[in-house]
Formats: sequence, structure tokens, C-alpha cells
Amino acid sequence: MSVTAPSLRPAPPPAAPRRRRGPTQAWARRLTFGLSYVVLIPVAILFLAPFAWMVSASFQQIGDMFSWPPQWIPKHPSLSGYKTFLGIGGGAQAAEGASRWFLNSAFVATSVTVLQLFFNSLAAYVFAKRKFPGRDAIFLLFLGTMMIPGQITLIPNYLVLKHVPFFGGNDMFGNGGHGWLDSYYGLILPGCVSAFGIFLMRQYMQSIPDELLDAARIDGASEFRIFLQVVLPLCRPALAAMGIFTFTAAWEDFFWPLIIVSSPEHYTAPLGLALFVVKNRTSWDVLMAGSVIATLPMVATFMVFQRQFIQGIAMSGVKG
Repeated sequence: MSVTAPSLRPAPPPAAPRRRRGPTQAWARRLTFGLSYVVLIPVAILFLAPFAWMVSASFQQIGDMFSWPPQWIPKHPSLSGYKTFLGIGGGAQAAEGASRWFLNSAFVATSVTVLQLFFNSLAAYVFAKRKFPGRDAIFLLFLGTMMIPGQITLIPNYLVLKHVPFFGGNDMFGNGGHGWLDSYYGLILPGCVSAFGIFLMRQYMQSIPDELLDAARIDGASEFRIFLQVVLPLCRPALAAMGIFTFTAAWEDFFWPLIIVSSPEHYTAPLGLALFVVKNRTSWDVLMAGSVIATLPMVATFMVFQRQFIQGIAMSGVKG
């Protein structure tokens, strides 16, 4: 009869007893949640009220739109503003212009977002995972540009776009034509990189273990392959957050297109909506209907990427 030798492994330590919350801690937790909702609900209502009124006003006649107290639920709902804006029932010219405005905004906003996702993440990878002399100083200098108001660089950017060689009738010295003014190049390329996007992506990439990148280098992967196949898939939450920020800013941008765009075929949605605001009579019903339609792409983008957006914002400050 064989006897089994006793195991020489030490017995695992007993599991620590799980601490139970007492009634005082549970009550304090409920009180904290209650106070949070007491503060957050009025703030949420304050921020949602203008959008809710805009949606309600888009279904009202002009006579009911500015009545006091405001009518949150239209008494006489009407689709006349949407029909006029979309060119239904005698407004074919408005329909053609509106469709072109939204196509231009979609093209410009999508192009700017794609370019920023690539170039910002590429620069962030260099600042976060590559070592070279003066890296931190260059990054701090780059962050310093965020403190410069955009109005200061407006005229220099305008002159640079106007004197781009071999575009818009310019010669090799950038003279004689309009360059990238009144073109898609002028709407897209000045916004293809942002300091805030690089900062956001760098903060997130610092949370990626360096050992993972070293293992890829040992396997013979190049730096660009590591960036594309290892780093970018791990940065999907931060990419979603930056994409929402960029798309929203490019879609809503009004001032820069107003400066450089002169032909109606290059109008974006904000510029097109401004045509309904005239000196003596503003078509408020059409303006509200167009504003609701122009807001839908941003709301849909946030709803689709909401989880990744919140995760990216939360994780971008883990290291830094």
C-alpha cells in the first residue's frame, strides 16, 4: 500500500474577510448620490433647454415662436419651416442649396477628422514612446501654442493660403492669383493638426506598457508598423474622443469659412444658415428647422461613440 507524500507547498493564506458597509456608510453613500443628482439635474436641464426650445420652435409659426411664456409644446404644429428649407412645395432652389451646404460640411468635417486622427496620433506616438534630445522641451513649446488666440494667427494664415505657389492662378512665387482661398484645400488643410489632439493622444499613449512595444521590436516590426498595428488598436477610446471633438468643431466652424469662402458652391451648413438672417426680416422658422437638421449629425456621432468617448476622456489623464 503506497502512501502519498505530503505536499511541500505552503498552504495559501486565508482570504481576508470582506468588509461590509455599515448602515452609516450606506446612508452616506446614498446621501452623496442624492446630492449629486440634485446638482446635476438642474444643470442638465439648463444645458438642454435651448436645444429643446429650438426643436419646439422649428414646428411653430413665427407668430407663436416668440410668445411669452414660451410654448414648449406647439399649439399649432407645422412643418412649413422644414418644407421651405428642404425646398418642398415650391422651394427647389433652397433644396439644392441646402443639400450642397450639408455635403460640403460633411466632406470638410470628415476630411479634417480623418487627417487629425492620423497626424495627431502619429505625433503623439513620437512624443510618448520615442526618445530624442529636446523631446519634452519641444512638446511644452508645442503646448504653448494652445494659449495663442486664433484671431492672432488669422491674418497670417490667410496670407499663407493666398500665396500658395501654383494654385489658384499663382506663379512659382505665389503671386497673381488667390491660392487656396475659396477652395476645399483652404477649408481642410489648416485644420489637419491640432495641439490639443496631440496632447490628448500622448496622455493616453503613455498608459501603454513599453514592454509591449519592445516585444514587437524584437519580432522585427518597424516603428510605423508598431504604430499602426499595436498602438492604434489600443487607442480606440482616445481616437473616438478626439474624433468627436474634431468633427464637432469642424462641422460648427463658421468664422474661418466666412473669411476664405466667397463662392456659394463652397458654402458650408453654418454659412448657408446665415443666409436666412437678413437685416429687415429673418426667416426664424426656416432658420430653426435648418439648425435642427444641422445638429442631427453631431448628436448621432456622439450617441454612436458615447462609450468610447467617455472612456477615452477618463483614461487620457491616467499618466502624464
